[in-house]
Amino acid sequence: MQQVSKKPPAIAIVGPTASGKTALSITLAKEFAGEVISADSRQVYRGMDIGTAKVTPEEMTNIPHHLLDICDPKDIYTAMDFMRDGKTVLKDITERNKLPIIAGGTFFYLDLLKGKLSAPEVEPNEVLRAELENLSNAELFEQLKVLDEDRAQSIDAQNPRRLVRAIEIATALGKVPENTPPDSDYRWLTLGIDIPLSVLEKRIRQRLLHRLEQGMIEEVERLHDEGISYERLDSFGLEYRYISRYLKGLITKEVMIEELVVKTRQFAKRQKTWLKRDIDIVWLEYPADTQKAIEIVGNFLTD
Repeated sequence: MQQVSKKPPAIAIVGPTASGKTALSITLAKEFAGEVISADSRQVYRGMDIGTAKVTPEEMTNIPHHLLDICDPKDIYTAMDFMRDGKTVLKDITERNKLPIIAGGTFFYLDLLKGKLSAPEVEPNEVLRAELENLSNAELFEQLKVLDEDRAQSIDAQNPRRLVRAIEIATALGKVPENTPPDSDYRWLTLGIDIPLSVLEKRIRQRLLHRLEQGMIEEVERLHDEGISYERLDSFGLEYRYISRYLKGLITKEVMIEELVVKTRQFAKRQKTWLKRDIDIVWLEYPADTQKAIEIVGNFLTD
């Protein structure tokens, strides 16, 4: 009887924001001849570096990184785009006998790549998006509710980008389809970094202040000067949203910092909740013990 060929291995590293995913991914890539794939919905955009905490060339230490800086921020990069590009990169890395290591904070993207979720193949509708552009979150939510009440119950009603995408899909298909995850072509090991909230809160504030010193406000200002509207910047998430409000004179710098700390902490808690649902994650206590991680990955690769 012919033996079924073994699926190639892939490693995923997860954890809330500021937990050390980037450093661990690079350490493992050095140890196991790996290459890193970014699973981050904002780091795909060029010029959005400090606000997204994008890995720097110095931090990469010659480890190849993929799916960074591949899109202009004026363009829309969807989950379907990520799934297509992610599969292409995974295949390329594997065919060169390298180990793919996926790290990033957009766990929805990662679950698509792992085959835990699927994305509807609906192309962006630029006409519809233009019609929706000036609607408030509440108005978008009400529109989605009319189109697909089930999806409205599960969506983040404060995220305009997801609301618009859901309306787009529901308009094209009648409703947002139920998830029917495909089987993955890879066998996955997912390492999670478990960081206590008390430690995380301190790291969030420290990292925010450091990024402000690096020029995060100037980065947002430059993006706006290059033609990225404040509405578009708002859709890129917390840092770009609150810095835009500061630049428009709606809030003081002090209020901006405090709001960012509070909202980032809330976001990190939601990330932890999302991850705890995944029973396949092998957890490492923060700070991640790199030797233990190397041992776990080594055992996985020789299974």
